[in-house]
Amino acid sequence: MRALLAGRGARHGRPVIFVLLQILRAAAALMVVWHHARHEAGLLAERGFGHAPAPETLLPWWGGVDLFFVISGFVIVHTGVRLAGRPGGRARFLAHRIARVVPLYWLVSLVFLALALARPDLLGDAAALLGDPAALVASFLFWPVARPDGTVQPLYGLGWTLNYEAFFYAVFAAGLGFGRRGAVAWLCGALVLLVAVGALVPGLPVPLRFWTDPVVLEFVAGAGLALAYREGFRPGLPLRVGLTVLGGVGLVLAARVLAGQGGADGFLRPLLVGGPAALLVAAALGPTRDTAQVARLPVPVRGLVGLGDASYALYLVHPFALRLVREGLLRLGLAPAVQPWGSMVLMLAGSVAAALVVHRLIEAPLTRILRARLDPRGPQNRVRAALAPVPPGGRAD
Repeated sequence: MRALLAGRGARHGRPVIFVLLQILRAAAALMVVWHHARHEAGLLAERGFGHAPAPETLLPWWGGVDLFFVISGFVIVHTGVRLAGRPGGRARFLAHRIARVVPLYWLVSLVFLALALARPDLLGDAAALLGDPAALVASFLFWPVARPDGTVQPLYGLGWTLNYEAFFYAVFAAGLGFGRRGAVAWLCGALVLLVAVGALVPGLPVPLRFWTDPVVLEFVAGAGLALAYREGFRPGLPLRVGLTVLGGVGLVLAARVLAGQGGADGFLRPLLVGGPAALLVAAALGPTRDTAQVARLPVPVRGLVGLGDASYALYLVHPFALRLVREGLLRLGLAPAVQPWGSMVLMLAGSVAAALVVHRLIEAPLTRILRARLDPRGPQNRVRAALAPVPPGGRAD
């Protein structure tokens, strides 16, 4: 998803961007990268290079995924409800989602598959999926499958979050015929009901067990914020500061409660991490700016907005960059000198650089091409000579 829009701006039809929400998206991706960089630094420590980072007590870095889920709930509902009740609305919504999510995910999955076929000894439990064609197909179609150890993950492990995203899109699309408020009511009611079923009915099949996990309530939180925003919720500066403090403190407390666990199960996750994440997203619903106004912001702020545009690429490609930097440190003999924090910073920097390149040269062009094919009558294909060109980072829907 690129820039976050509140519709078309009044000034020259430029897109309107939630700057703070874009920065929060960048922060969410960086949290996930830092979490995995800590793991890579731990592997270096196991080889005798320095020591492993201490348990997570500052922030639950893996909670960047929870931030993503709340942001996704907000953005999809905020931009998608304009299609509610329109002829062909469901098809257009799903076409846009497919164009946005599928190309890069399939590409990195294919790269991972090629590496897996070359070196299956490096994959652990994921290697077992290589001999199961149905599981491989399911991995590309966002259908949850269980590995031999019981973990429900596709071949490319990070895709577990996209299995939730795709399900969320499907549920939301099903309700687009109910009007704007009806679509949100359907979405929230359906997900809450599914979570209740998951809590009350044991022994569900793997896909249902996966989709009824309480973590889907984080999408509900984002959807609720989107409905509130459309109904006039505009937090002022004092409230946004208060929400930011509460959300930050909540994440710090969650990190201390869950120190060393690397995650949380059941209702603990949306409660301890999803709740603070929702507060931070609410705090980010400040004033919007169009692309011309964003171009006049300080360079560091523009950089974070740009990284927010590339956050999907950062999420998907960072494991490759982390391992490349780790192996580079080993081969160059630099690991003993920089472990652990220096290696983690270098891994983070390498991941950001790789994501920016992939976003600009691969992700954005593929998204535009596929979207034009799936939605040939969409506004992105209509020439509007009176409007200024929309730069990369334009539309979110």
